[in-house]
Amino acid sequence: MARYYTDEHEWIDVEGDTATVGITDYAQEQLGDIVFVETPEVGTMVDKGGDAAVVESVKAASDVYAPISGEVVEGNAALEEDPALVNTSPEENGWFFKMTIGDKDELDGLMDAKAYEAFVAGL
Repeated sequence: MARYYTDEHEWIDVEGDTATVGITDYAQEQLGDIVFVETPEVGTMVDKGGDAAVVESVKAASDVYAPISGEVVEGNAALEEDPALVNTSPEENGWFFKMTIGDKDELDGLMDAKAYEAFVAGL
């Protein structure tokens, strides 16, 4: 499984023709305690860089953007009951949604782990 990152602090795990999307540990640290997450409906078509989900913390509400284009096939229902999973496990159990991969070429513009670490270090 390959993992990529965006400059908006989303991560995407690619496995075959599907991908799982969430926010990075850096992003959840900046947001603080997560109190609400709204994931996209199954069947929603999302465009690369477009709004896909919403995360609210005690500090702010933020949009979560789609790293690539595709169709949402699953939302993480566990976040409805326990949005704090985004704080405790942002890059594993706190994932937001799963989607199809509309265009694999869109992955080319994303960062790998090393590039993302360098990007965050420069902030």
